[in-house]
Parts: sequence; structure tokens; C-alpha cells
Amino acid sequence: MYKSIETLLVEIPTIRPHKMAVATMQTQTLVLIKITTADGFIGWGEATTIGGLGYGEESPESVKTNIEQYFSPLLKTLDGFNVAQTLKIIQQNINGNRFAKCAIQTALLDIQAQRLGLPLSEVLGGRLRDSVPVLWVLASGNTEKDIAEAQKMVELKRHNIFKLKIGSRPVEQDVEHVLAIKKALGKDVSIRVDVNRAWSELNAIKGIQMLQDGGVDLIEQPCAIHNIDAMQRLTRKFDIAIMADESLTGPQSAYCLAKTNAASVFAVKIAQSGGLIEACDVAKVANLAGIDLYGGTMLEGPVGTIASAHAFSTFSNLAAGTELFGPLLLTEEILKTPLQYGNFELKIPTGPGLGIELDQDKIDNLRRQ
Repeated sequence: MYKSIETLLVEIPTIRPHKMAVATMQTQTLVLIKITTADGFIGWGEATTIGGLGYGEESPESVKTNIEQYFSPLLKTLDGFNVAQTLKIIQQNINGNRFAKCAIQTALLDIQAQRLGLPLSEVLGGRLRDSVPVLWVLASGNTEKDIAEAQKMVELKRHNIFKLKIGSRPVEQDVEHVLAIKKALGKDVSIRVDVNRAWSELNAIKGIQMLQDGGVDLIEQPCAIHNIDAMQRLTRKFDIAIMADESLTGPQSAYCLAKTNAASVFAVKIAQSGGLIEACDVAKVANLAGIDLYGGTMLEGPVGTIASAHAFSTFSNLAAGTELFGPLLLTEEILKTPLQYGNFELKIPTGPGLGIELDQDKIDNLRRQ
């Protein structure tokens, strides 16, 4: 029996402005879900989004409202059902709301894993690795600042793979910015770019050719979400990896992208997939189609980040690494023991459930009232 289901909006400033094609972030609103059972277990989930409604169809406010108005009353009627049955009933009664569904599913699986005394990864099939590689996103928009930031990260042994957010400026300016950073960092440092669906197909052809010639490794979501035909043509035209991100909205979309050869890499995000289980299904589709995998982020805080890491640890193919750097972008820590980053990787906890302990006092101080 579920004693309480709480949705908390937690406001945390970022360490610097985070500039993307769709928004510039200076604060992140974490959407945390806390489910308490009658017998004393507490499960946590996260439904964090980017840039209000600038990025996707759900916002912190819509997630909170829909969980309180629809998810919570439904869950409180489901006493005696197991997690699989509960999730099936949620799917039958609530349309869409992938981010909210992911947070609820994470909290339920966190509780289930705690009951079994196992890490969450073992409930998802079992981890194949105890840590995952993590890149850093350079998104100040300033070439000199980005170079200095990247050099510092390499020196600290925190990151040696970098992704640049582009698409808000003319193609030539963006490419010039990227290639200057690539040249400064050298051939041993991997550079990728995320266009956040900002380019037309013609601009994509022009930009990708220059980036490929300049030694960039990967292009993320160059075109509009639904322009699968353009993604297919670009994937076939260029040797450089083309990665689907916003076009991936769960297992069904993964199947459609794989069937049409519209990407050579999938950016798997647990929230965009609609849950941890669905993210693992996306990975299975990719493996069957011979598509490489990359662990994506919605710039979640530590709850969504470590939930993602548990899921990604079960992927047999994680060739493109992950971008689970979200907590490192925040100025405040909400865990009693921070996540462990080092040697270019994030370590995955071995304790029951998510394996983390949240600092309720810190959360209360940062909550939106």
C-alpha cells in the first residue's frame, strides 16, 4: 500500500549558462518523486525536463499537476498489485506523460530492489559494468571559454570526450567554433556536436561535411524530430556517425528508426523512452539492428542520473559512452554522499535500490514553495 506520493520541484542554479539551440539554462528545476509505502520503504524517481516547454511536451509544472491529479489517485487504488501489473494499469489509464511515467516507474523499481536487497541494475537484468564513461558538454557559446574548460577537465581526469551544443548561429559560425576547439584539444580528444534539431537538410549537408573533414566524431539530431527521411539520407551519405536523440521516444520509434536506417547511433534517455524498462527495450532494438548506443541525459540531478546509470550498466553495447554529467552542472548537492566521478567515469552504487541517500533538509531548502 502506498502511504504517500509527493512531487517536489527543486530549483538549483547551474555553474554557468548552458546554451542550447532551444534554450539557455541558468537554473535547473529538478522534478523529484518520493513514494512512501505503508511498511516504511521510500522510493525516489525524477522527471526533470529542459527549458520548460522549449524542449519537449512536458514541463515541471505539468508533471507535478498530472502526478497529483491522475497518477497518485490511481496508484493508491492498486494495493496488492506487483510492479509489472501496476505499470500495465498506468499505461492503460494514462496516455503520454513519458517523463512522469519514468519517474513513477523509477520510484517503484527503487522500492522493489530495496525489498529484494539488490541494486536497481539487477532488477533490470543485471549489470555488465560497474562504471560508465561520461563526457562533458561545452555549452558556454564562447570558443576561448570552451577550450579552457575542456583543458581543465582533461587535466582533472574528469572528462576526455566533449560534446558541443550548436544550431543557434549560422552554420559557418558554428562549424568555425567547433573546429577551433577540435584543433586546440588535438586528435586524442573526441569531439561531438549536438544540433538539437536546428538544421534544415541543406544546412545539415553543408555543416556535416565540414565537421567530418575537420575530425569531429559524431553529429546528434541534426534535423527536425519527424524528418526521418532526411536523417536516413544523412546517415547513408556520410561516414561520420549520425545519432538520433529527440526522434527517439521509446521502443516503437526505435523500431521505426532502425527499420529505415535513419541513424547509426541511438541516444537512449530513460525519461524520453518513458521509463527504465522501455529504455532497455530501446537498447535491445538497437542491438538487433546493429546500431551503437549512447547513454543520454535530460540534465537530471543525481536521482535521474544514477537511475540512468543503472539501466546503461546493463547494455551489452555502450560504444558511444554516456553524458551523465547533469549533477556536475549544478551548484548544490542534494545527496548525503555525492555520486562518484573519476578517471573519466561515473561509478554505479552497489547498495540496494538506487544506492543513494537524499538529504531531505537540503531538498526542503531548495524547494519551490
